[in-house]
Amino acid sequence: MEKKRMAVPPLVCHGHSRPVVDLCYSPITPDGFFLISSSKDSSPMLRNGETGDWVGTFEGHKGAVWSCCLDTNALRAATASADFSAKVWDAFTGDVLHSFEHKHIVRACHFSEDTHLLLTGGMEKTLRIFDLNRPDAAPNEVEKSPGSIRTVAWLHSDQTILSSCTDIGGVRLWDVRTGKIVQTLETKSSVTSAEVSQDGRYITTADGSTVKFWDANHFGLVKSYNMPCTVESVSLEPKYGNKFIAGGEDMWVHVFDFLTGDEIACNKGHHGPVHCVRFSPGGESYASGSEDGTVRIWQTGPLTHDDADANLTNGSTGKMKVTVDEVSQKIQSIDILDDGKNNDKEGAGS
Repeated sequence: MEKKRMAVPPLVCHGHSRPVVDLCYSPITPDGFFLISSSKDSSPMLRNGETGDWVGTFEGHKGAVWSCCLDTNALRAATASADFSAKVWDAFTGDVLHSFEHKHIVRACHFSEDTHLLLTGGMEKTLRIFDLNRPDAAPNEVEKSPGSIRTVAWLHSDQTILSSCTDIGGVRLWDVRTGKIVQTLETKSSVTSAEVSQDGRYITTADGSTVKFWDANHFGLVKSYNMPCTVESVSLEPKYGNKFIAGGEDMWVHVFDFLTGDEIACNKGHHGPVHCVRFSPGGESYASGSEDGTVRIWQTGPLTHDDADANLTNGSTGKMKVTVDEVSQKIQSIDILDDGKNNDKEGAGS
């Protein structure tokens, strides 16, 4: 008889008094890696990403905090809030370094890869880029978004911006230099989660009960899987890319095989819908945040031969570097296609 491996109970991280709505891991630093969580209780929390131990709480927002992130070195944190502001914090002291005022609720924020810029978006339907080396300067505002902004991210070495909207489907890709939309990844429902994989190869999205994987450089649809419930968040395993996690309204954290879409594990424990899931930077664990106000850290499990095989099948684990010239050529080719046929959605998938 085959011996079943006992599931390792998750680390349960208490502290938030209201629903946890966003999570973000830092890359691995000389001091380890860290996890920041944002909540409707207005107080983002920083934790040790491996143990879940509380490090500190960022005090200063006066409304729900919808989004949070850490910079590449985990030296600074950024948050986006319903109090019409985005804040940048010193991750060591918890002090506010900069507070950027907006005219409406800020739903999303993201540090650039080089850590010099902060991208924000929200109910104003405007993407703003703040220069953290010149925090008093007016931000660079990107062309008006067609809807209220739900998610934002950088890709292509900070040459391209990704955004999705709360009220319309699709993911839009913007050229930072021109401020124009260069491509739209079409989805039937609004995209509640959009993640750029650690190696820069894939854009992972969740819309309704569908999870999609897109080629981040040529924008074609790679895979699309139907989920057992409405999914709010999804994350791809960063080291081997052989599995992904999804969480949503059924209160469970599901683990799926990337190549087949088969469910390989289901983690139960939350007492409310799961709003956010994220893999740790090494892929050895993943975190979930829920309506129940807790963060749970789950162990992925020991490395198997299948993981190594998947690594060979799915490509190398090194980060793909895309040069400015390569991005320019892609954008120019897209422009040429658009001029020839305005309705052509080649590369966006269906």
